Amino acid sequence: MSDRLPESDSATSGPTAFDERLSVPVWWYLLALGLGSLMGAQIHMGYPGLRAWIGYATMIPLCIGVLWWMGRSRTTVRDGRLVSNGRELLLSQVGVTDTVQPKDKQQAMGPDLDPTAYVLHRAWVGPLVRVEVTDPAVDEPYWVLSTRRPEELRSAIAAQAPHPQAP
Repeated sequence: MSDRLPESDSATSGPTAFDERLSVPVWWYLLALGLGSLMGAQIHMGYPGLRAWIGYATMIPLCIGVLWWMGRSRTTVRDGRLVSNGRELLLSQVGVTDTVQPKDKQQAMGPDLDPTAYVLHRAWVGPLVRVEVTDPAVDEPYWVLSTRRPEELRSAIAAQAPHPQAP
């Protein structure tokens, strides 16, 4: 579980309240190396010389690249916005947030899921956070986001969401 360092704060933007990259477990890269080697051996099939290494030189980087691509999802709360894989939601449009535990994930991602909801689901990440969207102009009724730190995400959303002013 190694998250990349958070994006640095700059003079033009405020501090980042939450930043998480949903990278795959490190040990999966060993499996990708083994799978790439096996597929390279199938392509090799006894060719002599330089042609013997073509399968390995293509399949090992391909398997590792697929894992890198799978683990590049990022969720950030910054500047009054929730950003997930480039999609933005203003925190002024956010209602109730709740945590879906791993044991309840199948129900939340199956029968209870609205087909118009925005979903960032990664199977190797346990809990989910469900974020209600209150703006009727937004197409999604809610967002469902995989996160390893659900309470931190929910508190960052609550801290940066605009609070209604009392009269």
